[in-house]
Amino acid sequence: MALQLNKGISLPKFCIMDFGSLLLSFSVSVACFGALFALLKRVNVWLYESGLGEKRYSLPPGDLGWPLVGNMWDFLRAFKSDHPDSFISSFVNRFNRTGIYKAFMFGSPSIMVTIPETCKQVLMDDEHFIPGWPKATQDLIGRKSFTSISQEEHKWLRRLTSAPINGHEALSTYLEFIQDVVVSTLEEWAGMGEIEFLTELRKLTFRIITYIFLSSEVDHVMEALEREYTALNHGIRAMAINLPGFAFHRALKARKKLVAILQSVVNERREKRARNVLVPLAKKDMMDALIDVEDENGRRLTDEEIIDVLIMYLNAGHESSGHIIMWTTVILHEHPEIFEKAKAEQEEIMRRRPATQKGLTLKEVKEMDYLSKVIDETLRVVNFSSMVFREATSDVNVSGYTIPKGWKVIVWLRPVHSDAEVHPNPKEFKPSRWDEYMPKAGSFIPFGGGSRLCPGNDLAKMEISIFLHYFLLSYQLKRSNPKCPTRYLPHPRPTDNCLARIINLSAPPVYKKRC
Repeated sequence: MALQLNKGISLPKFCIMDFGSLLLSFSVSVACFGALFALLKRVNVWLYESGLGEKRYSLPPGDLGWPLVGNMWDFLRAFKSDHPDSFISSFVNRFNRTGIYKAFMFGSPSIMVTIPETCKQVLMDDEHFIPGWPKATQDLIGRKSFTSISQEEHKWLRRLTSAPINGHEALSTYLEFIQDVVVSTLEEWAGMGEIEFLTELRKLTFRIITYIFLSSEVDHVMEALEREYTALNHGIRAMAINLPGFAFHRALKARKKLVAILQSVVNERREKRARNVLVPLAKKDMMDALIDVEDENGRRLTDEEIIDVLIMYLNAGHESSGHIIMWTTVILHEHPEIFEKAKAEQEEIMRRRPATQKGLTLKEVKEMDYLSKVIDETLRVVNFSSMVFREATSDVNVSGYTIPKGWKVIVWLRPVHSDAEVHPNPKEFKPSRWDEYMPKAGSFIPFGGGSRLCPGNDLAKMEISIFLHYFLLSYQLKRSNPKCPTRYLPHPRPTDNCLARIINLSAPPVYKKRC
């Protein structure tokens, strides 16, 4: 028996029945998939919100994502694209500009804060928020570094280490070495032809920071430090999976070797002190200062505290300075009028300098008003660090929402620095926006904020300023791939590491004989 269709065409009845069965099976599959999808999307809600009782109804808007991975897929997809800000934008588009959202990030239920008001409250409130860095960061940087210690320990350690790192006398001492190595390195690069500018800058900043720490150590110690630190750095933002083949496992092994190298140096320094071998003041480096410093009660730093502080500064001082120098140099060449204005300021410093003076002084660095604005604008636009981590010590009310005790709090720097309501025309590189402008607390936070503001920020800005002083006066950057795309993890950088040639404008041209 057949079913009659239009124009005399007919189909057997069993074909119609098979089509109906297929349609039914498809509908059932879609329904099952939808139910499974809805179930999986609820798993994290059941795990982390059900135990909160009535407080769950006052949580910020947001989405805890999928089991185990949470929102990390969306985060990684955004930061591996050309639009890293699309991750936070998706929350703003779905839940409005509340400036506070719930999510599941880096293995923990988290609250993300994204506007100056909420960022300020979290960064300034030491009573309710403590450092909440991921396990990998804490294990690799060190449990006695600023990333992990309690508020009281932090106050004590920061007070003891501030002078050896950011004090006027310390900065003046470091300045002479920094400019000597910058001048010689720029001359070297100008004769090397095409180089990976970022790679070479990272070597330069590592050399500077290790000299500041360990000025008297021999080259093979410095080479070993760089080798092990590089391996450690690859695991800092990885998942804390301590199994062979994973970055965190390799990084832990590198940390053990790094600690052993630094411990041998500490032992040697302490042994010299036991034999009353005095270190001349002019020869003292940061490790000497950390070994010798003591508080009003006579308490000194332990070996573990000294080593973890040094590893922390290796990470902060080496990575951030190299990347910001590269981006500032690149951006200056993309904006010739800004380049010329910054160069004119450096030339004016040279004209005012007494004939008997050799090299920069700390006073001259602090007089680089326009260059300081260029650096600040680079920090705002580039966003070297995307986020800062905290953890709630108790239930806290922020902007009318509850942040539960024990939840991580992620202070997002990128949306603050690119928010048109905070910084008009945020994509425009405009150093003049800082003229007579004092940003409100929470609206410009490239080094974090509050009592846990990055302790090496003055040293970093001085290092960047010294490099740019000599570069602006005599050199030019010629990029091989000016339109090279940018990679945003773990930090923003060109995918070719800024392949370029450094041109010495003050050197006489070299003419090659024609064949």
